[in-house]
Amino acid sequence: MPAMPESADVVIAGGGPVGSALALALRDSGRRVVLLEARSGSGGDARPLALSYGSRLILERLGVWEALAVTATPIRNIHVSQRGGFGRVGLDAAETGVPELGYVVDYTRLSQALEQAVLESGTVCRQGARVHAWQGGNPARVSYELAGVMQELEAAVLVIADGGAVSDAASTDYLQSAVTARVVSERPHNNTAYERFTCDGPLALLPDGDAWALVWTTTPARAHELCAADESVFLAALQEAFGQRAGRFTAVAGRASHALYRRRANATAEHVVLIGNAAQTLHPVAGQGFNLGLRDAWELAGHILDSASGTPGSAAWLQAYRNRRRIDRGGGIGFTHGLVSLFSNDLLPLRLLRGTGLALLGCVPLLKHFLARRMTFGARG
Repeated sequence: MPAMPESADVVIAGGGPVGSALALALRDSGRRVVLLEARSGSGGDARPLALSYGSRLILERLGVWEALAVTATPIRNIHVSQRGGFGRVGLDAAETGVPELGYVVDYTRLSQALEQAVLESGTVCRQGARVHAWQGGNPARVSYELAGVMQELEAAVLVIADGGAVSDAASTDYLQSAVTARVVSERPHNNTAYERFTCDGPLALLPDGDAWALVWTTTPARAHELCAADESVFLAALQEAFGQRAGRFTAVAGRASHALYRRRANATAEHVVLIGNAAQTLHPVAGQGFNLGLRDAWELAGHILDSASGTPGSAAWLQAYRNRRRIDRGGGIGFTHGLVSLFSNDLLPLRLLRGTGLALLGCVPLLKHFLARRMTFGARG
């Protein structure tokens, strides 16, 4: 007679920052939680990550912000403009009623802080566990390989937090790539972030320590050229695209290129929930991707712990969670995609429309406040 599969109340497939955050949010719940992660330890991903102030509040509640605060660079002002056109807007933390609009952190440092907190929490964490298949049902099931041995878990709630575990998501290729790097300029950043829209896509400069974290969106061919170019050629191209607000750019390090696409999935399987990049992958404009995924995890934990929400994993329970996330998730995806569509086009009428919109936004405090709150706390903030 075959052995019965191991069971848990909640199984989380994907131990990246979003999956780890969910595990931490459930650590004192009394439920048996198992976290499956294919990697054996955090990798060396040096991408800059823009955290909103709302995300900081969640990370504080999870007990990991203190480890990040030492090296996190606050963003107190955001300057938005378009190249070759009029109209600009400045967002200020004090006007929004928060101490900072956001922070720039290292992705690897964030992953390590969350991973360490999960390990110290006593949560069952199986590193090196590669998910091969999963299916909905009552209970849901997931098959995974650990140390060369296939194993199976049953769960009342199976949470997919790894985008690689979802194969049927709707995807849109933006035909753009993001060049990331760390650059140095003559002028100090004064905790100001810049978002400059160009005909090829947005260019962001984020304060990062005593330098800048660069996220430069352009065509894939141009991204390849920029990554391969000599330092002087790269810096000259950046200067031309960004202008003089940061002074002269003097050095660049750590160039890399990342293909960009929009991805959205909706699991309808019983007892299965998708969160983070398993549910949606966003363009980096406005830095909303991880912040949206973190809110997915926080809201899901609350839904699991809410005894009035019904039987965890049931059809009614899943629909209630989707309803709970619909406004924020739809708003985040629509806001980001709308910015890319509107600002990655150099037609004169659209350029004039963008300039008028930015000028209007800069002159109407209520609109500026709405935008800042949306970027800080999401569509429900």
